[in-house]
Amino acid sequence: MDNTLKFTDSHEWVRDNGDGTVTIGISEHAQQMLGDVVFVDLPDVEDSVDAGDSFSLVESVKAASDIYAPVSGEVVEINEELEDSPELINEEPYDGGWIAKVKLTDAAELDNLTSAEDYLASIEED
Repeated sequence: MDNTLKFTDSHEWVRDNGDGTVTIGISEHAQQMLGDVVFVDLPDVEDSVDAGDSFSLVESVKAASDIYAPVSGEVVEINEELEDSPELINEEPYDGGWIAKVKLTDAAELDNLTSAEDYLASIEED
């Protein structure tokens, strides 16, 4: 796993792109719990998101799950490939299965997220 990733308790991941934006998706653990993803309700570009608020929805054969924004900001790009290929979330949760890119309003919010190492330790306890 990419040690530059940070995680939320609700299994979203964040990659700092180094340019004031972050890429957001759901963890491999989350996609395994969901099962086969069949639909992703993407946010709209220019949507404002607040950390902790639902901004997307992932539907699988088992359930529909809200995806919560790990940080606050403005959606600057969405992964349109998920409209035709939602299974990318299962196949490549940290690469092709990303959901959105967000321009941060407060980079300090990244400090509130969990390191990859601590996240892995927490899911092994479950």
